[in-house]
Amino acid sequence: MVKYLTGIITMKIAYFDCFSGISGDMCLGAIVDSGISIKELERELKKIPVAGYKLTDRQVTRSHFVARKIDVIQDSKSTYQGFKNWKDINKLINDSSLSDNLKQKGLNVFKRLFNAEAKVHGKSFNEVHLHELGALDCIVDIFGTVIGLNILDVEGVYSSPINLGSGIIKTQHGILPVPAPATAEILRNVPVYSSAVSSELTTPTGAAIIREISSGFGDIPLMEIEKIGTGAGSNNFKDIPNVLRIFIGNISTQEKESTDDIITVIETNIDDMNPQIFEYVIERLYKAGALDVYLTHIMMKKGRPGVKMTILCHKEKKDQIINIILKETSTIGLRSYEARRKILKREIKKINTEFGKIRVKESRLGNEILKISPEYEDCKRISKKLNIPLIEIMKKIK
Repeated sequence: MVKYLTGIITMKIAYFDCFSGISGDMCLGAIVDSGISIKELERELKKIPVAGYKLTDRQVTRSHFVARKIDVIQDSKSTYQGFKNWKDINKLINDSSLSDNLKQKGLNVFKRLFNAEAKVHGKSFNEVHLHELGALDCIVDIFGTVIGLNILDVEGVYSSPINLGSGIIKTQHGILPVPAPATAEILRNVPVYSSAVSSELTTPTGAAIIREISSGFGDIPLMEIEKIGTGAGSNNFKDIPNVLRIFIGNISTQEKESTDDIITVIETNIDDMNPQIFEYVIERLYKAGALDVYLTHIMMKKGRPGVKMTILCHKEKKDQIINIILKETSTIGLRSYEARRKILKREIKKINTEFGKIRVKESRLGNEILKISPEYEDCKRISKKLNIPLIEIMKKIK
């Protein structure tokens, strides 16, 4: 969680050291090796409505390097039905009892996989099937990683440049070069390289995970390392340890004395668009870096009711956000200007309540706490679990 010391902001991060590539099982092994209980991980994964499998946990050696190997083992009672397309996986996850935040993070990884597969095979997003990637272990690897990082209270993720490997691989589509086409598509604009190892070191699943969750790629940042997790791949090479390392610890930055900020405000008036489209557009805008998006009902020319869409963003995100608005809405024009805002400094803390641990947001002016509010997602989860009205949960926690 983010912590405020005297003039310093401290945040817990995870740094993925992909010197030997990255795959889904390597992620899962490194996450578990970072110090979480595999039973706790299994308990969270059981919220996804698929039964008939178990996780095996063992210590292995990869080129004299001790690492954790996690495998997904199906049994004869498995209810996994071969979810291959986006519709199937989207329904499976939305039918789960995972938090909305975890659902969205995991589904975003799958979206990257489907988009890449669709592009390299010349099919539409809804037509493409994931073939080798559609197996149960892919679902477990992806959601096990995002669940594990959440359990570890990781607030940010960074990664080294990614080793792709070299050579060729056999797939259902025949013999393909390394990196596989989907892997290469996913890792556009990401620093990568190829070692002398003649093998696929980075899989499409591993590429999609790190591309989605990482905020940046480069050398390890200045950090205080608290935990190190080492996850093993399936192969054991002679000259290089086939492992993924995750360093978990704190990074610190100097807190700004001023709470003033310059932002860009973008506005457009819309009166001829299906209102259902707004939800999709807003989701895309937040994904592109919007700080806030809101809609205001207005009266336009000739008495027509309309909606003013307002987006707040930093200047460097302006062009990308304008592009989304012009492509995804019916508007034919918009306006933008810079504005100064003043914001309170905020800190997320976990507190003990009669309902268990809850995250709350403290807002401060200098050293004075002006506001405290419970996190909505935590309150909603407790409300559903205990069948207590949400408004009562929030009042009691406040």
